[in-house]
Amino acid sequence: MKAGHKSGFVNIVGNPNVGKSTLMNKLVGDKVSIITSKAQTTRHRIMGIVNTPEMQIVYSDTPGVLKPQYKLQDSMLGFSRSALGDADILLYVTDTVESGEKNEEFLAEVRKVECPVFVLINKADLSDPAGLEQMVKDWQERLPQAEVVPLSALHGVGVQYIMDRIRELLPESPPYFEKDAFTDRPARFFVTEIIREKILLYYQKEIPYSCEVVVESFKESDDLIRINAVIYVERDSQKGIIIGHKGAALKKMASKARADIERFFEKKVFLEVFVKVESDWRNRENILRSFGYRQD
Repeated sequence: MKAGHKSGFVNIVGNPNVGKSTLMNKLVGDKVSIITSKAQTTRHRIMGIVNTPEMQIVYSDTPGVLKPQYKLQDSMLGFSRSALGDADILLYVTDTVESGEKNEEFLAEVRKVECPVFVLINKADLSDPAGLEQMVKDWQERLPQAEVVPLSALHGVGVQYIMDRIRELLPESPPYFEKDAFTDRPARFFVTEIIREKILLYYQKEIPYSCEVVVESFKESDDLIRINAVIYVERDSQKGIIIGHKGAALKKMASKARADIERFFEKKVFLEVFVKVESDWRNRENILRSFGYRQD
């Protein structure tokens, strides 16, 4: 590896629905994290890796910080907290809508972080200049060690500045991953995320939050990927809603997911999706472990 090579972890944290995943995808240049207008879209810590001959930047998207209502959310908060411990650079994302006092307990942990910290006020295009200026001052008082930067992740405004600052601050280090890697996640993970994104888009209320997707079979040949996936729900009534009248809702959702999976892998996909009931899975330790939410 050439002398002076830089490498490090740039971790993105913040409350739900402030645009963390949108920013992550802009920084990485690929759709690594699913994006919807609904809160709690991201459930795992997802890494996206940017490689150049001179550096390797390992970005991490994390679940939105919230007070856990059940054990799944407790695991999600654990993923966010873990991002504070191994960051070389921390990006705390807020926006022009949410209150700065929200989740003060997590902010207290951010204050203890010793690496460079940026507060990114997203959706800056939705605020007037005077209001934005006041927000910057408020955040400078709230997190004095941080550099506060207004931006619009959706429109790419201010994103290049953050990229440049990250390159400046990244420590010298050999790469942590192979130079051709773009994520730490296996192919199956992105199938589950794409299907889960479609569930978030096409079903309402509690249904998407009661669902988990597991890929049971992923068989790839030269010209085709055959995938069997299972959507787990908590109650029979939810299963009926997911499937819909004569299977129409499930068929529509799976068709949309298959099209996105084909785009992601640039290959024809045969997708079969089944629905099963696993009662109260969000509060069952053994099930959460099997779904990848427990690492102990």
